[in-house]
Amino acid sequence: MLESTIAPNSAPESSPGAEIPQLAATLKAAGDPLRLEILRLLSQDSYSVLELCRIFELRQPALSHHLKVLAQAGLVSKRREGNNLFYRRTGGSPLLQQLFTSLDQLPLSAERTQAVARIAAERAEVSRRFFADYGNRFREQQELIASYSVYGPQVAQLLKPGRHAVEVGPGEGEFLEELASRFSTVTALDLSQTMLERAQAFADEEGLNNIEFVCSDTRAAAARPGSADSIVVNMVLHHTPEPAQIFRDLHVALKGGGQLLVAELQDHRQDWAREACGDLWLGFAPEQLTGWAEDAGLVNGRSVYSALRNGFQIQIREFIKP
Repeated sequence: MLESTIAPNSAPESSPGAEIPQLAATLKAAGDPLRLEILRLLSQDSYSVLELCRIFELRQPALSHHLKVLAQAGLVSKRREGNNLFYRRTGGSPLLQQLFTSLDQLPLSAERTQAVARIAAERAEVSRRFFADYGNRFREQQELIASYSVYGPQVAQLLKPGRHAVEVGPGEGEFLEELASRFSTVTALDLSQTMLERAQAFADEEGLNNIEFVCSDTRAAAARPGSADSIVVNMVLHHTPEPAQIFRDLHVALKGGGQLLVAELQDHRQDWAREACGDLWLGFAPEQLTGWAEDAGLVNGRSVYSALRNGFQIQIREFIKP
C-alpha cells in the first residue's frame, strides 16, 4: 500500500500529497499496451534502440517517443555503449514491483519471442567473429590492459575446495591449471571455438586430463543446475552484451554454498579498449557487479582491489549462493 512507504515523521516532500502525483505520472507512462510490452521485454535483458525497433516492428522515431516517456517516468534506464543506447527496466516503488511481477508472468507473443531469439543469435555471432579474429592476438592485447599474472594468482587464493568447477571464457587456459589441480572435474565454457581450441591446446601440453571443453554461452552452465562448487569468470564480463544474464545463469549452475569468482576491470574512460580489445563495457563500478549478483540471488563475499601502472584498476569479487 502507498501509505506503508511513508514514515510517520517524513519530510514534507515525502508526504502523500507529493508522492501521489508522481505515482500517477508513473502509472500514466506505463498505461499503454505497447509500453507495457516494452517493460515486459526489458525485465531480463537490455536492448539497443535499433534492436527494439526490430522486435516491435516500429520506426525509430515512434519507438524513441515511447522510450522517452518511460525514461522520464523512471521506468527504464539507459547506458551508452559506443554509438548505441541500451535500455533496461529499472526498479520502482513496492506498488510498481507488484505491477512488474504480474506483468512478467505474461508470455511474449510468438513473433516477439522469435525476434528476440534472432537478436540473441546475432549477438553471439558477433562475439564469435571478433574472437576468431582476435585469438591470434590475444596475449598481445591482453598485455595492454591486464596480464594474467596480475589477477590469476589472487583469484586462485580465493578458491574453495570442491568436486566440480567451471571457468567461463578460459582464454588461453592458464587458470585451468589451477582448477584442474584443485577439483575432480572442470568444465571450460567459451562461446568462441577459436579461443576454446587455444585453451584445450594449453591443457593438452600441461597434461590436464580432467577438463571438459564446451563451446557455448552460460546457458549451457544453467542447463546443469546445482552442479558447480566454484565458477570463475576472469576478465570476461566487459566483452558481453548483458552481464546480468550471466549472473542469473551462473546462480542456477551453482550448488548451495557455492562460490562465483569474478575478476574484472573497474570503470574507466580509456575508449581505445573498444576497438583494440573488443570491449563492450569500459569496466564496471563495484556496485554494478554487486547489484547484478544480488538480483540473481547471490550474496557478497570477499573482495580484492588493485591498481595497475597503466591506469586500469582490477576488482576480484567473490559471490556466494546461499
